[in-house]
Parts: sequence; C-alpha cells; structure tokens
Amino acid sequence: MAFDASTLPDVSGLTVGIIGGTGDQGRGLAYRLARAGQPVLIGSRRAERAIASAEEIAALPGMPADVSISGGDNVDVATRSDVVIVAVPWDGHADTIAGLREPLAGKVVIDCVNPLGFDKQGPYALAVEEGSAVQQAAALLPESRVAAAFNHVSAPLLADPEVERIDLDVLICTEEREVIGIVAALAARIPGMRGIYAGRLRNAHQVEAFTANLIAINKRYKAHAGIRVTDL
Repeated sequence: MAFDASTLPDVSGLTVGIIGGTGDQGRGLAYRLARAGQPVLIGSRRAERAIASAEEIAALPGMPADVSISGGDNVDVATRSDVVIVAVPWDGHADTIAGLREPLAGKVVIDCVNPLGFDKQGPYALAVEEGSAVQQAAALLPESRVAAAFNHVSAPLLADPEVERIDLDVLICTEEREVIGIVAALAARIPGMRGIYAGRLRNAHQVEAFTANLIAINKRYKAHAGIRVTDL
C-alpha cells in the first residue's frame, strides 16, 4: 500500500505543546509548525524563558499574520495542549516526564529524544534500561498515548527561514493506529515531510540510535542528512 497523505486526519485545530521548546530541536519544530498555522505552546521549566522564546519565534520570517504561539512553564503547557512533543536533553528526560504524568494523562505524547553520548571517536548510542527513550516515556506515562517521531530532523534546517521544504521521512513508532495518523498529519504540515509507521515502541531504540550515524554523516560531508524511505 503506497503512502497516501489524503487519508490523514485534519489536525490543524490541535494545540501542540513542545516541552523543551527553548532548545534547538524544540524551537525548530515550534517554528515550522507555527509557520504552517498550527497553534503552538512553548514549554520550559521557567515560564519567562518560554514566553521570550515564543515571542522570538513569532517574529521570524514566514509566519502567518494570525500566528498562534505562546509560552509557559511545562505543567501549564502540558495541561493546555492536545498533543505534546518532548524535546528535552536526555539527561533530564526521566525527571521532566515523571513530573508531567498527571497533565499528560490521555494525551498524545511524541518523544523525539535521542539518548546519545559523545567522546573522541564521535557520537554513540547510550544503553537505556527500558530499551529506548520513548519506552522510558511510556513507562512513566501509563495513561498517555506515546509515540516516537521527529528523531532525525535537522535542527539547523528547521530553524532556517530560507529553507522552504525539508524533504525527509519521519519514522513513527507507537502502539496505536490512531496515533500514527495524528503524528503523520503533524509531520505533513511541514512541506516535504512524510510520517511513516516504523513499528511498535520496541523498535524505537534503533531509530533513536541511528541519529548517531546521521551526526557522523553530517560531520563528514558537511550536510544536514535525513532519511527517505523508498518504494512508498
């Protein structure tokens, strides 16, 4: 069955919260989604930092006149959002998510965190007790609908206003068919992107780990490499 974007649900009215929205990846995703007209909330441990980041993003080129982007602390953003993207550093992943269990109950949570280490030989994947970052999130958020996605999107490309399209596939790992459609539809809001189902949560560890390979590729070839799945 070929990929068919016309079958995706309408997610244009969903408010997307980004926990870690003041970091490079979070800011980039916030910019692209808000630029596409998606209502976006920026979350941070400090509300004032999130508010400042939202104001900066709203002033970037390409934003619609009626852009809806604002900021708040993580609990406030998790409470007010329909879908939440987790884009925090790995070393703060467990603590941040554990503190949001109640406001994230019943909501779609998209984890794009990659547990990586760095040494003189370059990036490498870290072992995670639960198997992967998203499996850790699922264990900490038993009442949420959890997916892994956006792990391989280049932060510099997301943040560059002159880049109109980002041609890559977003690999989605989750347990729920409906969540696949929601995440794929959000990816499709960014021109050039497709959201592709890549298996259940147990398959996410290699998706997260492959980011180390992409970093090595980008360093060697001075590129912003992504993934495109063929024959779809």
